[in-house]
Amino acid sequence: MKLLRLFLATLIVSPAIAQELPRRPDDPIPPQLETVYERGLAYLAKNQNEHGAWNDQMGGEPGVVGLCVIAFLAHGEDPNHGPYARHIQKGIDYILSRQRESNGYIGSSMYNHGFATLALAEAYGAVDDSKIAPALKKAVDLILSAQNRNSAGAWRYTPDSRDADTTVTGCQLVALFGARNAGLPVPDEAIKKGLAYMSRCRGGDGAYGYTSAGGGKQTLTAIGVTCLALAKEKDGKGFQTSLAYLKENLNYRERHYPYYYEYYMSQALFHADEEAFEEWNAKNLKYLSTIQRPDGSWPGNKGESFNTSSSLLSLALNYRFLPIYEK
Repeated sequence: MKLLRLFLATLIVSPAIAQELPRRPDDPIPPQLETVYERGLAYLAKNQNEHGAWNDQMGGEPGVVGLCVIAFLAHGEDPNHGPYARHIQKGIDYILSRQRESNGYIGSSMYNHGFATLALAEAYGAVDDSKIAPALKKAVDLILSAQNRNSAGAWRYTPDSRDADTTVTGCQLVALFGARNAGLPVPDEAIKKGLAYMSRCRGGDGAYGYTSAGGGKQTLTAIGVTCLALAKEKDGKGFQTSLAYLKENLNYRERHYPYYYEYYMSQALFHADEEAFEEWNAKNLKYLSTIQRPDGSWPGNKGESFNTSSSLLSLALNYRFLPIYEK
């Protein structure tokens, strides 16, 4: 199994960057982590419906379907011939079915569009499906055109929004980084404008607010740190201040969107600080393994597909099979 996943890692990475991504074949995967992850994937596979989505609260949203697809790929599953290949393809097919032919918009919100675009980017070059490439290009073009229409140079709920917030903006930036990793052209100016908006929402203590520098939150700060790290802008004072803010609150638990927080916090620390990530990772695995249900899902009021995929992706940094999860 380990050899298979190492082989698959070379397939999942875009050919243009495959030689540049360091792999860590000697790093052991804790047995507890593997058990937790495999149980979660088994739950997602068992409960996927015939259309490729899930029947719980948010399981029909293409963005959530995208997170589920990424959760399979992030474990090194063979997307074409492996035991979960059918589930991955059904998820991709569902995302493609929700994309508008007229403008490339996926779903009914930019949240959905961003996460669905990221899924297409991570699947591109790995899943044997000729429909992914043109769909991904149209999805990226929609993100860029929405930014050009936005007075803040960022994003909010719809492609026509004139205001912005850090959660939606962070989602689009990560999708653009994923597309760039896949080999699609993404203008540097688009990244710079998005990051500039994010920096305007960062307070003096390093915490990011929702639509301004006030009211900083841990989850929003994790999003901001993730975006800066993916942009390779980790030397600035703002990044270091925000990282310090996160490290001071490693025991924090988000009440309203816990798994959304887990998803971004793991990425932020993984890219920013190895020692802090190791501490967080151990605590996160213990926490998530404790609350995982017997059927492999995670509880909460957002629906099992979102809860489970987000939980798994907060652990997926341990596998490092996808470009977006590489340093």
